[in-house]
Amino acid sequence: VFTDFVISTLSKQRSGIVFLLWGKFAQQKEALIDTNKHFVLKAAHPSPFSAYNGFFGCNHFKTANEILVKQGLDEVDWQIL
Repeated sequence: VFTDFVISTLSKQRSGIVFLLWGKFAQQKEALIDTNKHFVLKAAHPSPFSAYNGFFGCNHFKTANEILVKQGLDEVDWQIL
């Protein structure tokens, strides 16, 4: 419930957010996101049981940074997270 509230609020009040939805449960949250205002990247969950079914090679970190730069924003340094 809290996560749904946060996603819905961010979707309504902001624009240009890159949402990374990994796994079926996370991908169900796409219904809460205004895809006309935001970017949604979907892939398999990165758990050891499913990472080879689409997470590895999806390049979401690179793609997210490209989207941010196109919006005039700074890239995320994913290595420090």
